Amino acid sequence: MRVVSLVPSLTEAVARTVPGALVGATDWCTHPANLDVVRVGGTKNPKTDRVLSLAPDLVIANEEENRAPDLDALRAAGVEVLVTEVRTVAQAFAELTRVLTACGAPDRPRWLDEAEAAWSSVPRPERRTTAVVPIWRRPWMVLGRDTFAGDVLARLGVDHLYASHPERYPKVPVEELREARPGLVVMPDEPYRFTPGDGPEAFPGLPCALVDGRYLTWYGPSLTEAPRALGAALRAALR
Repeated sequence: MRVVSLVPSLTEAVARTVPGALVGATDWCTHPANLDVVRVGGTKNPKTDRVLSLAPDLVIANEEENRAPDLDALRAAGVEVLVTEVRTVAQAFAELTRVLTACGAPDRPRWLDEAEAAWSSVPRPERRTTAVVPIWRRPWMVLGRDTFAGDVLARLGVDHLYASHPERYPKVPVEELREARPGLVVMPDEPYRFTPGDGPEAFPGLPCALVDGRYLTWYGPSLTEAPRALGAALRAALR
């Protein structure tokens, strides 16, 4: 089985579970750190000719992270493309099972069982809080409806204020975000790299949780540690 992954979190999942199956991955596929495969460009602009040159049996993609024209071009060239949809934690587990099976995993990996156990044992939050969750700056963009990250936060007691917005990642002026008076501002380090000196200063007087974007937005082996790591970061910001 020769697999090309166009999704960083799926790259990590396949590399850990089916060693040797991956022959190509995007420039943004940073885990595992020692991954030695051909790089095929970005998630939004993969070099389809480079993908095809690898003669993959399967390309794995995601309906949100990858563009339909690129996937259509691969299909037109005769390549099988598996497209995932992940908008909830439960959906992540189902899609990971589907991807790993398609990539030739002989058994369900232990890390996936451990991840499901970690999320099923998350205690009911003693109290809930509201949040805005910027994912970009210049212009400001936040989590909107039907997002995996939104479901992750909801399970940890954080209800983001734009969950019913018509768009999944709406552009919202920072003045409006401040006026919404969230109980918390959650700032991941990807896709925009928010840092202590770049982001929190836009929300004076509001607690800000700087979180690892891999724990908030990736669906793969990181799901095992995500409840603990995110929960700690959120609690620390609210003290």
